[in-house]
Amino acid sequence: MDAIDEAMHQAGALAYVAYGTSSDATIRYLTSFRTSDPVIYLKRYNEKGIIVVPAMEITRAAVESPCTVMSRADAGFFEVLKKEPDISKATARVIADLAGGDIIVPSDFPFGLAKDISSFGNITIEKNALSSLRAIKTEREIGMMQKTQAAAEDALTAALAMIRRSRPSGDHLVTPEGSPLTSEQVRYAIHAKLLEHGCRGVDTIVASGDETSEVHLRGSGPIAADAPIILDIFPQDEETGYFADMTRTVVRGEPSPEIREMYESVSDAQALAFSLIRAGADGSSIYQAVVSFFSDCGYGTEPHGFVHSLGHGVGLDIHEAPSLNLRGSPLAAGNVITIEPGLYYPGIGGVRIEDMGLVTGGGFSRITRFPEVFCL
Repeated sequence: MDAIDEAMHQAGALAYVAYGTSSDATIRYLTSFRTSDPVIYLKRYNEKGIIVVPAMEITRAAVESPCTVMSRADAGFFEVLKKEPDISKATARVIADLAGGDIIVPSDFPFGLAKDISSFGNITIEKNALSSLRAIKTEREIGMMQKTQAAAEDALTAALAMIRRSRPSGDHLVTPEGSPLTSEQVRYAIHAKLLEHGCRGVDTIVASGDETSEVHLRGSGPIAADAPIILDIFPQDEETGYFADMTRTVVRGEPSPEIREMYESVSDAQALAFSLIRAGADGSSIYQAVVSFFSDCGYGTEPHGFVHSLGHGVGLDIHEAPSLNLRGSPLAAGNVITIEPGLYYPGIGGVRIEDMGLVTGGGFSRITRFPEVFCL
């Protein structure tokens, strides 16, 4: 936590504070504690972090969290509540008393609580310390993300098996029983498989045909034959909270020449990006290299073509630092990032291939093990 101590030192603050449930990646990262009730995290300068929890959670928090665990009663919450019945203001009073001076908070700190704390002392927002910490993954974090990725790959295997069992019939795919194969059916199969691994999928993309020309359209209805099918799976492990992210574009039937050419260009663009990644490489420069490559292939960036960033960090959030785009910064060893070039054209369709991997001093170590697949 040296980065947080340094941020406190620079701000002249005595404490760093976060507040929320474990659905908040900040709280999950700082406390390693799973909770559906909001908790206080507070770290004084050069001291171990404290987590304030309900009394019924003391034992479990002591097992799960590396923090010093304190009950709300021991923190003085109920005594404060006798004089201040407003829960937010009472919480603010407790935080101010524990901090003993000026406070810094992360940028996602609850606004209402921050206002209440400000009546007891100075509070400022710190934007970089925690994101820089979270961007560098430990061996333990990498192992947890590999586990989530394995679940994603098993789910994709199940989805592709469904698509392979189908056959083109007119404009759409039909099951062996003769009924239309739908995006909803494939998405359900993906989510069911993820649940077997203790993971959950939300907003998984199973888009086909012209739907694929919209980057994040989830997809619905019968799946198109002889057309691109984008499957973008980004599950979260319910136990650890860590995400994985992977996309494949496939065609069941015969792709159009335009889609085949787009696929080849996207695949080559991804290989180019892989070759440029290493610790110290600039995320913006890698993105620009891919933009130039696509331009040489005859594809633009706006309003159609390569319309999004080249990749992003993954961890307790599906999108976190670092970014590979126009504002990308230098990569560091320990970053876990996606590389996901794509091309999108209304009336033709879209293609995206996405793999996740670890930035090292010498290059890019793919965490994704699933092979490229195109024609099924």
